[in-house]
Amino acid sequence: MWRIGELSAATGLTTRTLHHYHDIGLLAPSARTTAGYRLYSEEDIARLHRIVALRQLGLSLDEVRDCLDRPEYSLEHVLALRTERLRQEIAGKQELLERLERLSAHIRANEATADELILTIEAMNMFEKYYTPEQMEYLRKRREEVGDERIQEVQAEWPKLISEVKAEKDKGTPPSDPRMQELARRWKGLVEEFTGGDPGVAQSLNRMYQDEAGARQSAGFDPELMAYVGEAMKHGA
Repeated sequence: MWRIGELSAATGLTTRTLHHYHDIGLLAPSARTTAGYRLYSEEDIARLHRIVALRQLGLSLDEVRDCLDRPEYSLEHVLALRTERLRQEIAGKQELLERLERLSAHIRANEATADELILTIEAMNMFEKYYTPEQMEYLRKRREEVGDERIQEVQAEWPKLISEVKAEKDKGTPPSDPRMQELARRWKGLVEEFTGGDPGVAQSLNRMYQDEAGARQSAGFDPELMAYVGEAMKHGA
């Protein structure tokens, strides 16, 4: 029989840890001395070795207890859960790494200020909220295909087009009017410059502008203007 101090010295675990294992029902001593000190048997020590081994695999204390005490929680089952969780953690770290790399590239290309950097991070977070990883990769490749020069031209075209559409809306021009039809075609063309004609990307883009007031504001859109252009596009179709 081993006293708690002896067990602590032999295993490298603190007495506080062993007390905690006892308190949560993970490792209870088989006996006590007449003075009330804990005594651990060979079976207790064998159980402790299993606890330490499972903890080194990354299992939580609850998972260790389930694995040791509940027949329905086999070691294979618990390890499968842990493996899946680890895959998710790795995927999350990989996503963070890619985000930092994209951000670093943006800083190098634009020499961004602190405020611009924060806005960029917010924009990236918003994009990742509405676009799947596959769509984000598609957009990255799309940007490479189009080139920065054409992207800057499109970005400069948007404010002009929005201003023209607002002017027609303020004048009460019907969506079916040829003038609005031409503006709607230009609008659709600029959107397709971004989406490459991918309907899934276009749907994600529309959902982002519908849900995010900040995105609409930064782009110069408003719900009524978007509805007006939408009606014009329906007439064009």
